[in-house]
Amino acid sequence: MLTPCPFITPATPDLILATFDRHHGESEFPYFSLNSSFGVGDCTEKVQANRDRMKKSLGISRLVSARQVHGDQIFRIEEMPASDQEIDGFDALMTKIRGVGLMIQHADCQAIMLHDPVQSAIAAVHCGWRGSVTNIINKTVQMMCSCYQSHPEDLVASISPSLGPCCAEFINHRQELPASFQAFQIRSNYFDFWQISRSQLMEAGLQADKIQIAGICTACSQNFFSYRRAKRKENGITGRNCSIISLSTIHD
Repeated sequence: MLTPCPFITPATPDLILATFDRHHGESEFPYFSLNSSFGVGDCTEKVQANRDRMKKSLGISRLVSARQVHGDQIFRIEEMPASDQEIDGFDALMTKIRGVGLMIQHADCQAIMLHDPVQSAIAAVHCGWRGSVTNIINKTVQMMCSCYQSHPEDLVASISPSLGPCCAEFINHRQELPASFQAFQIRSNYFDFWQISRSQLMEAGLQADKIQIAGICTACSQNFFSYRRAKRKENGITGRNCSIISLSTIHD
């Protein structure tokens, strides 16, 4: 039976929030087995079957994802789509529409889920190291404030299983990362991006006790797809994990 991983606890009863591991899907090696991405070479029919399984397990009617490009563009869903959608060129999604699942595909990158329980609004952010450099987190929080009248102190954030400080080696960090990230270097060439995201969330106005970090390294855990692990073993060919956030249609 397909069930989401219990790493993150939803902030309110009307919120659906889930990260799925790589198990209990239909894809074959090297995408074994719950690959969520159409863009990594897997069979389209099997990916769609995997997505349908995840939708059914969460009880959501529509799924909106993005063809992520490691940029900082944010897409707002303003009405219930007639069918599932995958939007090209965006790395964050946001909505107030109930029953729409916002989906992030990730293999070492972070899926950062934002929930405003006061304004009943959500956002989903794909954040790799490039997203950290451009601070897509702050841009998404600011867009929730401008579009939904959110107040940062009301927001609840969840950071998915992703590349941990144990494996986040950046040998070219002096060229790739800003000087401010040096404070998060835990040893030579290794950085704690969980804490970088936590810091950026707090700088955007979120309260520390409303930030949850799964604390599971995808490169270490065989339960998750990992690009870095696959780069060492399978030329980087692997599937993508999936995190979904949605406002429940059951609401008083």
